[in-house]
Amino acid sequence: MAERLGVVEFARMRLGFEPDEQQMEVLKSEAKQLILACSRQWGKSTTAAVKAVHLAYTEQRSLVLVASPSERQSAEFLRKAEIFVRRLGIRPKGDGDNPLSIEFPNGSRIVGLPGMEATVRGFSAVSMLIIDEAARVPDVVYKALRPVLALTSGSTWLMSTPCGKRGFFYEKWAYGGAGWQRWAVPATECSRLPADLLDREREELGAAWIAQEYMCEFVENGSGVFNRDVVEEAITDDLEPLFLAKTPRVRS
Repeated sequence: MAERLGVVEFARMRLGFEPDEQQMEVLKSEAKQLILACSRQWGKSTTAAVKAVHLAYTEQRSLVLVASPSERQSAEFLRKAEIFVRRLGIRPKGDGDNPLSIEFPNGSRIVGLPGMEATVRGFSAVSMLIIDEAARVPDVVYKALRPVLALTSGSTWLMSTPCGKRGFFYEKWAYGGAGWQRWAVPATECSRLPADLLDREREELGAAWIAQEYMCEFVENGSGVFNRDVVEEAITDDLEPLFLAKTPRVRS
């Protein structure tokens, strides 16, 4: 029966999870590369856990990798997935090789990784790569993980609340091109959050923090002398360079 259920029906009927309208659209996405920039407390990890469990349960010997800034955060994701696995009547067990892992009776696995470049290598034939809190994962981790999809053309989900105009999460969002499907879900579009939340948080945290944490805006982090937008607008190919690099003289 599970094989005939779409992911939304699977979530409702088998996992006991009722997605909202936007979560449904994200779950149904068939994009190979997806970026989700969303408000805090929107449910991105839970939504991605549903997608991971559905894939692992319905496709034999599939492998889902989950990377986060830290091992603790990957463990939190695996806990969400374990709750859903138990609702399928499966007793979660590890794969025997990775401390953060769930192995399914059909040979599929969900494996959680810490955000360290040296420890994410060694995987291949990955069906789905999920990078949670991607704005805070180092670029070298993302680059080390990309090759795990080479043999399968598996899907990639980058999920995060924004964290400045830097790093691969921002670069793919702003300049990644048509190959990436983008979703922005601000707090104002999440009915589960209290109506007065933003007013209360703005008084405590300030407008810039609200823009980043709740409104999905890529806010300058103050680390540069000039804002990135100002620098990029000043760049042009229409002017001759003031100083041309001299060709070094080669002695015979």
